[in-house]
Amino acid sequence: MPFVKVVKNKAYFKTFQVKFRRRREGRTDYRQRHKLITQDKNKYQSPKYRLVVRFTNRYVICQIIYAEVVGDKVLCSATSKELPKYGLPVGLKNYSAAYCTGLLVARRLLQKLGLDETYTGVEEVTGDVVSTEVNGRTYFVEEVDDEKRPFRALLDVGIKNTTTGAKVFGAMKGASDGGLDIPHSNKRFPGYSRDTKQFDAEMHKGRIMGEHVADYMREMEEDDEENYH
Repeated sequence: MPFVKVVKNKAYFKTFQVKFRRRREGRTDYRQRHKLITQDKNKYQSPKYRLVVRFTNRYVICQIIYAEVVGDKVLCSATSKELPKYGLPVGLKNYSAAYCTGLLVARRLLQKLGLDETYTGVEEVTGDVVSTEVNGRTYFVEEVDDEKRPFRALLDVGIKNTTTGAKVFGAMKGASDGGLDIPHSNKRFPGYSRDTKQFDAEMHKGRIMGEHVADYMREMEEDDEENYH
């Protein structure tokens, strides 16, 4: 029998260090998390806030979270389960619901911090990126107040794939339209073409307003009216 070298011997297993539990479970991307929560030392413990968007089997959850040594603290939260109170009874997990949930958490947070009258958000949905430049810095709000800066949060998508047209960007757009300062571009919104480098804001607006769902329902009604009702 030829000599076989034992690669993983006793010494190897003695020094083996297991990964973090949430990494073993595939629930947390720690490289992404480190970048999102690490703050400059000269900021003197002012936390970085994250807009955390998660999807369950039925609902959308949006939370504003900041990290501490003892664990994460939730500053504000909203779920699409609340949307029937505001006139959206069905489709609580689609792009429109994600947008509405992001809008709800933004308005709720700004009201809690006393910024709801200073940063009212957009009055009409356009689907385009809203931004303002002040002193060489870009803020993703319509206007920047002289005394109070807008509330900045960074999008936390978790382990979701950030493909063009993903629902997490609908929630982010809703929070941005609600008055939060969230850095983003139009390259991941529905309506952006990677080939032509063009962005169709009307297509994105239609997705926010649920026009694609309405078109599908009309098509179903035309195909089989009896089963539709």
